[in-house]
Amino acid sequence: MNLAVFDLDNTLLAGDSDYLWGVFLVENGVVESAHYARSNERFYGEYQAGTLDIHAYGAFVLQPLVERDIGFMKELRQRFIDERVAPMVAPGAAALLDRHRRDGDTLLITTATNRFVVEPIAEMLGVPNLLATDPEIVDGRYTGRLQGTPNFQAGKVARLRAWMAGQGQRFDGICAYSDSHNDLPLLQMADRAVAVDPDPTLRAAALERGWDVISLR
Repeated sequence: MNLAVFDLDNTLLAGDSDYLWGVFLVENGVVESAHYARSNERFYGEYQAGTLDIHAYGAFVLQPLVERDIGFMKELRQRFIDERVAPMVAPGAAALLDRHRRDGDTLLITTATNRFVVEPIAEMLGVPNLLATDPEIVDGRYTGRLQGTPNFQAGKVARLRAWMAGQGQRFDGICAYSDSHNDLPLLQMADRAVAVDPDPTLRAAALERGWDVISLR
């Protein structure tokens, strides 16, 4: 059995759910608009540059879950999925996922975005396995901190290896898909790496290494 590993934002999605969740919070008056919007833009720029401090970003993005009623935030999240995420699923994503299902592969999404945002997205896409950056929850409440190893850059490799070790089976091969140079450690780990609508840095690396380059848009 093979393992098919998919990044989410700008790979299976034609956009970034993490960044757009912040925009959605601003638009719906959940957070102070000017300051939050500036910080959201700054963190997104740092992510694109490969310089993001994932713990600082985690504290920022999780703060609304600390301050707001969780029932309200879940209702808002469903609106976000329906109104923003569902329309930006990449046109070729469903066919790619279906091809791997027909081949009998195990499907897994691995994303740096926090689990609160992405868990229902993985369910919507019909992908049963998910590795995400996990928020810390104590006594049923979000603390605003991250739990364990953030699923980001080299952390994606560590988390994936730990997940595979706990599956009780061996995979014959790993095929990994991503758009971002932040996922170079993950792609280098895979038996087959595929750059999907890649950023310029990843595109150059893919061409140098002879990896496939595809578009799902």
